[in-house]
Amino acid sequence: MSRLNLVAQEAPALVDERRPRAKIRSVDEVAAISRRLRDDGKTVVHCHGTFDLLHLGHVRHLQAASKLGDCLIVTVTADNFVNKGPGRPVFGGEDRAEMLASLTFVDWVAINDTADAVKAISRIRPDLYVKGKDYQDAGDDVTGKIVLERQAVEAHGGRIHFTDEVTFSSTQLINQHFNLFEPHIREQLDSLRENGGVGSLVSLIDSVRDYRVLLIGDAIIDQYDYVLPMGKTQKENVIATRYQSSEVFAGGVFAAANHIASFCKQVDVITCLGSGDGYADLVHSSLLPNVGLTAFHRTGANTTVKRRFVDPTRVGKLFETYVIDDEPLPGDLQDKVDTTISQRAGDYDLVVVTDFGHGLIASSSVEILTRGGPRFLAVNAQTNTANYGYNLITKYPRADYMCIDAPEARLATGDRFSSVPEVAARLADQRVDCPRLVITHGRNGCVTYERGGAIHTIGAGDAFFVVTAPLAAAGGSMHQLGFIGNVVGALKVEIVGHRAAVDKPSLVKSIMGLLQ
Repeated sequence: MSRLNLVAQEAPALVDERRPRAKIRSVDEVAAISRRLRDDGKTVVHCHGTFDLLHLGHVRHLQAASKLGDCLIVTVTADNFVNKGPGRPVFGGEDRAEMLASLTFVDWVAINDTADAVKAISRIRPDLYVKGKDYQDAGDDVTGKIVLERQAVEAHGGRIHFTDEVTFSSTQLINQHFNLFEPHIREQLDSLRENGGVGSLVSLIDSVRDYRVLLIGDAIIDQYDYVLPMGKTQKENVIATRYQSSEVFAGGVFAAANHIASFCKQVDVITCLGSGDGYADLVHSSLLPNVGLTAFHRTGANTTVKRRFVDPTRVGKLFETYVIDDEPLPGDLQDKVDTTISQRAGDYDLVVVTDFGHGLIASSSVEILTRGGPRFLAVNAQTNTANYGYNLITKYPRADYMCIDAPEARLATGDRFSSVPEVAARLADQRVDCPRLVITHGRNGCVTYERGGAIHTIGAGDAFFVVTAPLAAAGGSMHQLGFIGNVVGALKVEIVGHRAAVDKPSLVKSIMGLLQ
């Protein structure tokens, strides 16, 4: 039976060689088709990828795969799981699926709405799962997903096969021939490519894998209440909303710990929780396995809760309320916190301070941290609605690495109007003893400053700081830190609340997408 007849047998009313879109189905639908074909003794072949720019390498790979069986099913990575940098994918999932469906030797196409192909493989249960020869060495796959994919296909008796066709890189072709970035961004990317490129950045990231990190910071619980705006009430000047659902996350120092945990061997946290408010279980269950917790408890106080009311249609925050006690800790409790910091700070490769200004870190804590205990001290002191003007980075007389945002830098220097690079130089040279400073600048990227060196403005939060801190301790250049930090920031923007942490595979994949 011909390939077209096999396809038509599954959906005779829809399949037409001249109608590629008729071959595009859901993953569940192609899984059902696969099951029927296997029951009839047919061999099902499955390929998976992004296929952002269909090229000769893809065509030959898919054509070779089609010759291995009776039916070729191709799944395409959904847009929100394409970690290849800003502006990617160039073509949306539906367009990419239609391009593939236009190939006569591709029988069915589905858009896979998960981060990898494992679930699709488990549903489709192909006899053969086919990848290109560049995946043959699992050690070259920075995401580690090829191993999981092999396990998924072998779990139901299938096997993985590698084609030996000519390979091209969609990402490299897009970077070379599509103007996705402004000229100054392209110049910076070219500079990074010329100075070691992907290899040097990945080596820097890998160099901290055995680091032990001590993280000190405020405990925050982030609650997201999703509500639909209904408009102004009829009898009062009040905007009414309709409640939909809620999510509660362990934020603050806990979210920071999870971000860094993917990159370093061990992360330990020192913080303080409220007593009897029930959040301890949430915190413990939220932390990744290599994150240890030392949590003091403050009698008669609650853990800080920041409750955001969010419009789910655009994930935009409408307003928020704080449940907070940001008074200084009682003297005896502060002594316990300080003693623990003093005893443990020197045992780690670096100490990272995420100071939200909510009462944990007193002047006595700052003195212990800055008088030379840690081997490497990285500090972020945040300004927010609760502490505006009172929690400046200048409370830390010295650090090896600091990272704050532009408004915080302006507050610390009392300078509203100078350029951000000028503010960076003034802050690092006159207000604090810090040889390496980053000022994040929203959509404008960041400004990096190194004493005695150049100031760089790099275009491309909390995640930025905690991921780059160990890289700074490892000796990464400011240019590298700024670039990596901006990629981290872009990845974090795509995560609602703290549903997930920025991880090493996603970061490396995004860097490769930008620099290939």
